[in-house]
Amino acid sequence: MFNSRREAGYSFAVDWWSLGVTAYELLRGRRPYHIRSSTSSKEITHMFETAIVTYPSAWSQEMVSLLKKLLEPNPDQRFSHLSDLQSFPYMNDMNWDAVLQKRLPPGFTPSKGRLNCDPTFELEEMILESKPLHKKKKRLAKKEKEMRKCDSSETCLLQEHLESVQKEFIIFNREKVKRNFNTRQAPLASEQTKDPQEEDGQNNNLENGPHQDGGKLATGETRLSHLGNQTDGNRQEK
Repeated sequence: MFNSRREAGYSFAVDWWSLGVTAYELLRGRRPYHIRSSTSSKEITHMFETAIVTYPSAWSQEMVSLLKKLLEPNPDQRFSHLSDLQSFPYMNDMNWDAVLQKRLPPGFTPSKGRLNCDPTFELEEMILESKPLHKKKKRLAKKEKEMRKCDSSETCLLQEHLESVQKEFIIFNREKVKRNFNTRQAPLASEQTKDPQEEDGQNNNLENGPHQDGGKLATGETRLSHLGNQTDGNRQEK
């Protein structure tokens, strides 16, 4: 990370180096390098290049060899693949299938009822960190509660929309529409299919009407002419 020779930066090899640092600290109780928060990046780089990591004589040579492979400053010579770890002689008796499936019981299980770290670090984290690690469980529980509440409110809102749709949605009844259409078309069809005899009778009445009226007019004229002749005859006799 501090002295990467690659243009793209560092790779996952730093994680294997961190694994070596963690293993060393778990075995010895302190880290292999004496680095403080005030140590500059140049000093850290120089330390990695010149510092000699010491290993207690009580440790087995196989364990020391494994740690040296993990703490190798040169990433090209460092263990950086799981196959490197599996093929190492010190790890021959390891059941890797059980490891990958997380079926092996841990060598140490910390107690949940008490603090399992130095209170100084706990206090420092509470003062300096905006999101302390010891409150992570509470934060996750609060977040989960808010998510459940949000999901519940969204579910209620969705249910209200569904009920509104059910109330306002009108089911289309094709048979009912067809019956109404047929009912409206029936009077029109009956008017178009009237009895031809009735129409002929109406036409005959219309045709005979003027002749009858003409006959009546002719009879009236005859009567008026007859009365006129009688009047003239009476005058002559006088």
